[in-house]
Amino acid sequence: MNRNICYFSEMEAQRAIADSGNEGPAGLDLQAYFPYRLAILAEEVSRTVAQLYADRFDLTRPEWRILAALGNRREVAAKTVGRASALDKMQVSRAVARLEQRGLIDRHEDAADRRNQILRLTPAGRTLYRKIVPLALARETYILSALDAGEVEALDRIMTKLLAQARGLESRG
Repeated sequence: MNRNICYFSEMEAQRAIADSGNEGPAGLDLQAYFPYRLAILAEEVSRTVAQLYADRFDLTRPEWRILAALGNRREVAAKTVGRASALDKMQVSRAVARLEQRGLIDRHEDAADRRNQILRLTPAGRTLYRKIVPLALARETYILSALDAGEVEALDRIMTKLLAQARGLESRG
């Protein structure tokens, strides 16, 4: 099977199968299917890092993602945080409410767009963020230690290319 072929429609896929002389796909080997394998890897890595902030700091994944998105910024629009952290509106809303309830973030209305909320870490939120970051980075280092330096660089380049390719395909519908 030529994995370099990118099918944009069912008709194009059928045409490619006909041109190849094959009768059609025999089925999908889920364990070898790239999107599935990538999802499993992402979930496993995310779960191991989540273990850290859930157990020690009582944070959910969405809450940590929002803290991380705010960590190096003075303030950020809530909708920007959602996009940057791959969270939907409801996840952002719940996480922001809980973080605000715990005194870890402040939010105020955006003067330029009253429909938007501006988020900012409180001093307690910044302190918590600074406690978690070294631990999260240590987990990242441990996971990536399975690769040599060249493989880490290659992985970074590959992930960037695949993300761009997926976004391009998504924009085509």
